[in-house]
Amino acid sequence: MRTGFPKAAPGMRIGLLGGSFDPAHEGHAHITRAALKGFGLDRVWWLVSPGNPLKPEGPAPMARRIAAAERIMHHPRVTITDIEARLGTRYTAATLGQLRTLYPGVHFVWLMGADNLMTFHRWDRWEWILQNVPVGVLARPGQGVAARRSRAAIAFARYQVPATHSRALALRDTPAWCFLNVPLVHISSSDIRARGEW
Repeated sequence: MRTGFPKAAPGMRIGLLGGSFDPAHEGHAHITRAALKGFGLDRVWWLVSPGNPLKPEGPAPMARRIAAAERIMHHPRVTITDIEARLGTRYTAATLGQLRTLYPGVHFVWLMGADNLMTFHRWDRWEWILQNVPVGVLARPGQGVAARRSRAAIAFARYQVPATHSRALALRDTPAWCFLNVPLVHISSSDIRARGEW
């Protein structure tokens, strides 16, 4: 494995939580712990992105965001990584394509909050993502009903895995996605920035 890249063995179930983490907060840590348990994952990698193509303004410097993420997320099965910057990828589909090549035999699950599911159809090659990698969706405050009515959720409705089978999501044939209700934490990066705390 390349220097600076997380280690993973074939057969492992690894959740990928991507985002700007600008800044990381307890809500991110909360859904990560819920994903580890709810989706039966061996590890979760936080993919701290160079920037979000759907956001007009760039995030804080990468080193600052990673340092903040490491202060928030303390778990032996969670890795904070700048792997997208190392790969030179800008879009999730491209990142997933390279990770599947770099880590043969690893069962990846793309993790997202329900708020992201509502705009998922705007992501580059969003249908490819759903067709090739299981997707675990975690409830976010006030987003549950709208997320279930999103364009992506409707388009792939017949591939939704019942929450009762969520722990096997990583091993499902794709397309496969699962909506997991978890206790909600009412905090967001945008609120933190708006309060001038970042």
